[in-house]
Amino acid sequence: MQVAGVMGWPARQSLSPRLHGFWLKEHRIDGAFIPLPTRPEDFSTALRGLRLAGFRGVNVTVPHKEAAFALADRFDPVARGAGAVNLLVFRDGGAEGFNTDVFGLAANLTETLGDAVMKEKPAVLLGAGGAARAAVLALDSLGANEIRILNRHRGRAESLAAALAPVARAKLSAAGLEGWSKAASDAALVVNATSAGMKDTPSLDVDFQTLPKDAAVCDIVYNPLETDLLKRAKQAGLRTVDGLGMLMHQAVPSFAAFFGITPKVTPALRDELEKALTDG
Repeated sequence: MQVAGVMGWPARQSLSPRLHGFWLKEHRIDGAFIPLPTRPEDFSTALRGLRLAGFRGVNVTVPHKEAAFALADRFDPVARGAGAVNLLVFRDGGAEGFNTDVFGLAANLTETLGDAVMKEKPAVLLGAGGAARAAVLALDSLGANEIRILNRHRGRAESLAAALAPVARAKLSAAGLEGWSKAASDAALVVNATSAGMKDTPSLDVDFQTLPKDAAVCDIVYNPLETDLLKRAKQAGLRTVDGLGMLMHQAVPSFAAFFGITPKVTPALRDELEKALTDG
């Protein structure tokens, strides 16, 4: 049996076991994908144990993505640029780190909004953590000409912009959340890369009337599927992109690495995950 899993703290909220379980059944693979709740202080020890136990690898979610980067023996170029890892593949006696969030977000935006969504256009990015690092690279890969990073703590936004400026084609700027009105005035897209708005947490308070009428808003949070941020964006007449598409697309290279088959993102898979969210 081929075995992989997802490490997080907590891990019970992750849809990844349901997602990978759907593909395992679809492709009739003798395998399992297991939730692995892991405290931050136990992460490195647990990682060694899973490798010794014969796991193919693990996906890594909050709050372990930067720790996974620090512990990986090798990286793909995207993970190195992002400074965060969400996929560890065990082989050759070590752990190889990948960042599939970049691919997942870019694929979700392209699928929902079209190929030209960011071509030579500015974007606003809310947040400056590990997910924001991946979002910068995704927006850059889609052709954004400027990415304006806003964060509650301006210093973190400035640090992120400085860290990624050498690898990004787009101009990167940084400000606190009080810079929203200026940053949003001509933006084509807003991406929330914070956990604000996740189930039982308040969303960021931004004024969508400031955005151009043809702008779009993407929230990487997928539980709830329609966050308060997206509800308010819809009420303002803006196009919206939920986080479930990113989750599905980022899982494709993980499943291929674990189980040897490249699966497809389909309406049936989305229905399965929406049902999981409804069921709680």
